[in-house]
Amino acid sequence: MAIKISEECINCGACEPECPNNAIYEGGVEWAIADGTTVKGSFTLMDGSSIDADAKQAPLSVDTYYIVPNKCTECQGFHEEPQCASVCPVDCCIPDEAYQETVESLLAKKESLHS
Repeated sequence: MAIKISEECINCGACEPECPNNAIYEGGVEWAIADGTTVKGSFTLMDGSSIDADAKQAPLSVDTYYIVPNKCTECQGFHEEPQCASVCPVDCCIPDEAYQETVESLLAKKESLHS
């Protein structure tokens, strides 16, 4: 499953530079699939819809850092554990129960983001 940032976030920003997929954004900042990935053109999201990889999307949070589930791979294929969780001083990077994914699907997502 993807990782999410809980309401306990203190906005320290320690997690953001650690993400190999550029899936973590500061609250209020727009995001795009292409940010920090090799994706170009159309990209199919987990819900089956497609978006332009370069198109800016609305922030998922305004007040705290957030993780884009469509870009989060729990660091599979990069590190042994999610790096955001390992550096978070208040342990607010936690599994997101809304996104149940296998290791195989996380690795496939990694490949689609960094082909």
